[in-house]
Order: sequence, then structure tokens, then C-alpha cells
Amino acid sequence: MRIAIVDESAVRASIIEDGLSEFDDYETFVIAQRDGLLAQIAKIEPDIVLMDLGNPSRDVLEEYFAVSRVLDRPIAMFVDESDDEAITSSIDAGVSAYVVDGLAAHRIKPLLDLAVKRFNAFARLQTELSEAKGKLAARESIDKAKRILMDSRGISEPEAYAELRRKAMESSKRIATIAEAVVTAHELMGDQS
Repeated sequence: MRIAIVDESAVRASIIEDGLSEFDDYETFVIAQRDGLLAQIAKIEPDIVLMDLGNPSRDVLEEYFAVSRVLDRPIAMFVDESDDEAITSSIDAGVSAYVVDGLAAHRIKPLLDLAVKRFNAFARLQTELSEAKGKLAARESIDKAKRILMDSRGISEPEAYAELRRKAMESSKRIATIAEAVVTAHELMGDQS
């Protein structure tokens, strides 16, 4: 596992490295400069990012949250002090573990495991949400297409659905794709309902 440690303090970064030193399957990379942080992280291609910020100013914290929003990997963030707003912002930014006043070598591995598990759980939820939204959008297109066919041809709902299904099977396409085409054609013809 490749781990990027983002820390301007060599002392704090060494605490994290010490916490991982007893494990064989970790390769660590320390990033000590904030300039071009995303490019530096991209070059390393880490599996997880550990950010140790000490006691950052609000601007520095926001800068790191902006980086967190872009990265699609587990992130554990260590800070010395925090408040409700910073915690909320970290959650919104996709930080997997936000640890306040907890930087100790013996805690690094369990926190790393927590960050990975929370990231994976959140990614699963995001995937399920995306799939549910896609199914809902498809269902809405099908319902709209059925209404268009029912109104334009004077047929029943089961007949309209059967017509969409027949056309989908003939063209080897999904019913939702055919429905979207019907809705688009209807809108282009100016017969919007």
C-alpha cells in the first residue's frame, strides 16, 4: 500500500512513519510542501493520504479540504484542535477520518484501517445512490414515454409499455433508451405535455 503523508513538520511526519514502520506492506512518501499539492499526490498515486496539519489556520484547513474534495481515495486528517464547523467541513470534503489531538505512533495503523473502511463504505453508498438515481430517471422516462404513446395513439398503459418493450427488443436496446428517444422526439415535434 502506498501512503502519502502530507505534513510540513518533519517531526510530526516521522511520528506517522514510525507508526507504520513495523508493517511490511506499506510504502510511505512524505510531502512537506503545500505548493502544487494535488500534482505531488497525483505523481505518487497513493492508496491513502494522511494529512497532519497540527494547528492550522482556517485558510489552510479550507485549502486542505479543497484538496480532499478532489481526491478519490481514503484520507485521514490529524489536527491538534478543532471545532464543529471544521468537523462538518471535513465530512463534506470526504475526509474518511478526522482525528483531533490523536497523533501517536501506536494509533496510526488502526486509524489508517478505519479511514480505508469508512472510505469503502461511503464509496459503496455513493454507488448505490447513483444506481438508484439512474433507475429513477429511467423509470420517469418510461412513464413519460408511455403517457406520450397513450395520448398520441389512444392505447392503454400496458399496450404502451408493450410497444416500448417490443421496440427495445427489436433494436437490442434498453427500454429506458427507447423511452428517452420517444420523449426527445416528442419534445422536438413541439407536442410537449
